[in-house]
Amino acid sequence: MSVSAFVRRRPNLSAFAGVLCATLTCFLAIGAVLPVLPRYVTDELGGGDLEVGLVTGVFAFTALVGRPFGGRLADRRGRRPVALAGMVFAAAAGLLYLLPFGVPGLVVARLVLGVGQGWVFTAGLAWTVDLAPVHRRGQAIGFYGLGVWGGLSFGPLLGEAARHAGSYELVWALAAALPLAGAALAARLPDRRADARAPATPPAGGLLPAEAVRPGLALFLSAVGYAAMAGFVVLHLDELGVGHGAAVFTAFATTVVAARLGFAWLPDHVGAEATAIGAGIAQAIGLTLVAVTDGLALALVGALVIGAGFSLTFPSLALLVVTRVDEARRGAAMGAFTAFFDLGIGLGAPIAGAISALAGYPAAFGAAAGAAAAGALLTAAGLRARRRPVSPT
Repeated sequence: MSVSAFVRRRPNLSAFAGVLCATLTCFLAIGAVLPVLPRYVTDELGGGDLEVGLVTGVFAFTALVGRPFGGRLADRRGRRPVALAGMVFAAAAGLLYLLPFGVPGLVVARLVLGVGQGWVFTAGLAWTVDLAPVHRRGQAIGFYGLGVWGGLSFGPLLGEAARHAGSYELVWALAAALPLAGAALAARLPDRRADARAPATPPAGGLLPAEAVRPGLALFLSAVGYAAMAGFVVLHLDELGVGHGAAVFTAFATTVVAARLGFAWLPDHVGAEATAIGAGIAQAIGLTLVAVTDGLALALVGALVIGAGFSLTFPSLALLVVTRVDEARRGAAMGAFTAFFDLGIGLGAPIAGAISALAGYPAAFGAAAGAAAAGALLTAAGLRARRRPVSPT
């Protein structure tokens, strides 16, 4: 079957593949910069750890603020225009890296990137839900997330190869070109909202739809565990004299992708609440194993369990939001919901660091396990509240 024939026979599936590929391309650019930027700050600009941390993490602030605005705009103007604008912002960040303005210039570039990243993911996620059949929305959400994970996983390899083959400037040029390639692809994809003849009715409500709050808080609590793994598993195992922390984190990340591929159907078939509760419990167990480990084997088992739970947390909680919010406010709800993840990373990392400084790495992972368990309890409480019969008056 030719590509054109497949597009005619399966228009929604082919459009989803296009959205996924465009998102992957954009996040490859974001990932390509990750391993290169810290060395550029220290080796080329003479910065220290403070400057590295600032430049690396400052994008989260504009991503956090930009997601709800981008989602609301996607409800009014369509998913495609917002995704395209986000990719243009991401490309602009790549060009700003090239300007000789030192650390302040990099900070500005990263702030621009935060808007772009937030808009691309939020609009793409709402676009994905629009295209998916109702009975497969959870699976579609899970697969869409692989575009982000794939870009952030393989992008660093691409960035390192570009730096070794050329220079830092080649990496920055790549970071500008890839989002533009994604935009060229996304511009050709159908979007029911953007292609409608009549302008969309402005969605009612504010930037924080009530339907996104409880699942968003559960996502926030889950992100604390991710922040602990990303920031401190290597240091924890080094302190124990075990080492191989990078391998443990790789096992975690690989399991996230594998579980998303193999079990993305669970929220649709088992139920979003049940999957989210089970995922939160799995994260709590895995983080506890990492906290009490005294060897590599238990740490690897813990990483695998955390990865499996973390992989299913986002699609199951996102499906809860999608099923509870009306279509006219879907983009705003997705933007608000995903902003909780940014908040969890932004606050979770320093909280884990403070606990580590005061009580040690096992305490930090224990606290993260408690946060994951609290997220599961929060979801379970919401399920019980919805099932509680209304008393007659």
